[in-house]
Amino acid sequence: MIKLLKTSIWIAGISMVLLGSHLSAIQLTDNFDEVVPGQLYRSAQPSQADIDNYVKHYGIRTIINLRGRSDALWYKDEIGASQHAGISHIDFALPPSKEVTPAQANRLVAILRDSPKPILVHCETGADPTGLVSAIYLQQIAGVDEKRAEGQLSILYGHLGIPYLSSTYAMDESWEQLEKRFGLKS
Repeated sequence: MIKLLKTSIWIAGISMVLLGSHLSAIQLTDNFDEVVPGQLYRSAQPSQADIDNYVKHYGIRTIINLRGRSDALWYKDEIGASQHAGISHIDFALPPSKEVTPAQANRLVAILRDSPKPILVHCETGADPTGLVSAIYLQQIAGVDEKRAEGQLSILYGHLGIPYLSSTYAMDESWEQLEKRFGLKS
């Protein structure tokens, strides 16, 4: 019995180290990913250098900032980099701890549909609001199936939506409501 307990603790410890390593790697790469080539890319808060790089290598024409307007330096840098690159910049505050309303969802779909592409969508970590917006894009604009779209809200991107333990579970709840609104089987 003690051997089983030791083995279980060892496996749990190794699992935690692997999870921690994965989450660290996400942050080191700015959680950047290609959602739909030539159409939608996702990331954590980009620096000025990141924006220049994304414009140069991926042709980004629009940035959608899900953090909302701010007086902070990161926001001023982002606006400056967007203006310098001659690309559109859209602020759409989407707090990770609040569910998305139907009106917000409708507005998001319109913005995603009508904005010049390719689009870079980001929040602070690139995991929670960014995951939800990427799922909305995949399902409503790109027309992919529900399961693939829902994969954007995943631990692969650092999203930990755990009921009662994680405030970002609001993004999962939002997706469940949007599935119904979009007429998907959940």
